[in-house]
Amino acid sequence: MRCPGLCLLAVVSLAGCDATQQEKVRLYNEDGIHQFSQGNYREAADSFEQALLLKPHDAGLLFNLGQANDRAGKTQQAEAYYQECLKRDAKLADARQAYANLLSRTGRGEQAGRLIETWSVQEGNASDIFVLQAWKLRQENRLPEAYDKIQTALAQDPHNPRALTELGILYEKMNFPDRSLVLYERVLTDNPNLFEIRERIAVLKGRGLKPPLLDN
Repeated sequence: MRCPGLCLLAVVSLAGCDATQQEKVRLYNEDGIHQFSQGNYREAADSFEQALLLKPHDAGLLFNLGQANDRAGKTQQAEAYYQECLKRDAKLADARQAYANLLSRTGRGEQAGRLIETWSVQEGNASDIFVLQAWKLRQENRLPEAYDKIQTALAQDPHNPRALTELGILYEKMNFPDRSLVLYERVLTDNPNLFEIRERIAVLKGRGLKPPLLDN
């Protein structure tokens, strides 16, 4: 499973572009996001590539290209885009998480762990670092420790979508899927481009699960 807490970047830095070029980049990026949402990952990659031609080295576009190639099963290309993205923006939390996840999925969990240790001593959002550490602990089936890390992450940033998503996954692992559904729907409301969250919600609802009723 790829990282479900990652959101395609809808807002791309357009500094240095003229108005016509800005509009073209925006339209290509939006089309890429639309194609991605429909499961057309290669078409999404094509649109992101067109945007990148107009705005070379943009970290957001490089990340989106990584996600599209990752979903299309082009692991090597995805890894190259994630690496290039992190060269451009070493603190981009979504790219860090996506790259660590890819390494883990391709049998390089130890390398992912070393990267997380490196990132933990670099500047960045402290909450996102705790999420990465929780994710790694979950890969090792150390669920209580992962839960503690997520609580620390949420203490730092109660609205962090990656932390809320990771907590939802942990609740699924702990057989509390109703709590997971509440968290997933909360995250998706604020972050509609989290397509794998939509899939998780659909799976849970397909099992007949409904969010718990609030007490009156």
